[in-house]
Amino acid sequence: MCIAARAGAEGGTFVEHPDGWFWASGQVNTIYQYHPAFPAAYSGDNSFVAGADSATSVVMTVYGGAVVFPSVEVLGSLELAAGTGLSSAFGLGGFTDLDVVRNPTLGTTPYLARALVHAVIPLAGAWLPAERSALSTLPALPDHRLDIRAGKLSTVESFDLNGPASDSHLQFTNWTVCQNGAYDYAADTRGYTVGIIVAYIGPSFELRLGEMLMPTVANGIDLDTDILHARGENLELTVRWRSGAARLLGYWNHARMGSYAEAIAAFRAGIDPRPDIEAHRAEGRTKGGVGLSVEQAFAPFRAFLRAGWNDGKNESFAYTEVDDTLLLGGDVAGDPWGRPDDRAGLALVTNGLSADHREYLRLGGKGFLLGDGGLDYGRELIAEVYYNAHIVQGLYVAGDAQLVFHPGYNRDRGPVVVLGARVHLEF
Repeated sequence: MCIAARAGAEGGTFVEHPDGWFWASGQVNTIYQYHPAFPAAYSGDNSFVAGADSATSVVMTVYGGAVVFPSVEVLGSLELAAGTGLSSAFGLGGFTDLDVVRNPTLGTTPYLARALVHAVIPLAGAWLPAERSALSTLPALPDHRLDIRAGKLSTVESFDLNGPASDSHLQFTNWTVCQNGAYDYAADTRGYTVGIIVAYIGPSFELRLGEMLMPTVANGIDLDTDILHARGENLELTVRWRSGAARLLGYWNHARMGSYAEAIAAFRAGIDPRPDIEAHRAEGRTKGGVGLSVEQAFAPFRAFLRAGWNDGKNESFAYTEVDDTLLLGGDVAGDPWGRPDDRAGLALVTNGLSADHREYLRLGGKGFLLGDGGLDYGRELIAEVYYNAHIVQGLYVAGDAQLVFHPGYNRDRGPVVVLGARVHLEF
């Protein structure tokens, strides 16, 4: 789970944020989802539940920030996540609710989500007024600068951004629509990590480098501080033009990962009673991948694309079980029908697995999200549509529908329709 902390949507916030050296804001996001029963030839421990099911997730966040020098600020947030997702978030590579914490045993105790220092080093050009937000409260920024963030943060609040498809509070809610499913970015199970990000930011392009801590185990809550053997390296180039942008991302993770090929070989040799990725973890394992994100505005419409790939040799570790993905979509503001603060969107995504990953699941192996006990492989195909309505200042209500073919990449299960409703308040 990881949500960008914005300044506020088109419809503003419930409470005004005055100018000054201090920042305080918050949000509450509630998502309800339901699916009727769907056909399934069989089910396993990690299957998406075939019977009718419903679930509600709630995320509450309080943000704070303080400008300590004209170019330095400290930022933080406290968060509480409650409720759960359909099937407790098992059974889909492209899960339907980004707000869901993937480990329901963590409970509802509030936790520190962000605690970081943000520093700006001017390089050239003028200082221009900046829109203040929970991620940057500085009232002005130089148009050529070095931007440094260090501390506890979210990798995807700096990398893999896409204007129409990065915010499950006001846009889409599927994991592989709001983020690149093949980007196994460094994070604990709540979506946060500790690291440092250094970026050059100019009017036309940006270059960003990040070093992050990885979890100690797949989908784990604890971060591994042995940076010689465990870390996530991220590099991204952004090119901007008048009404759009393109971002090219590369990442290279180091962690104590399990090997799909070793787990398969041990099972076939009779060493393990079933393929078990956790029994074949070792230091020095890596996972590399690339991603592309493009957005283009044709007011009031916006079109977007995402594509991603990782090598899929070692286990999915930090985000979800997707090894390649392609996303196409668009959204439109409500200006043509007289509701400029409303927005509607449509996205189509196809997710796939590497050959080793799919064979591991076919033989009965389980990942941290998937495992039907068998697999008749087919690409996971997802369509999502939403309408987000602005009710009053800071309050939004949305309807959402998703159609998933081959849930968990399995032709023997589905399709499934997931209907959702969302209430979001910003203050």
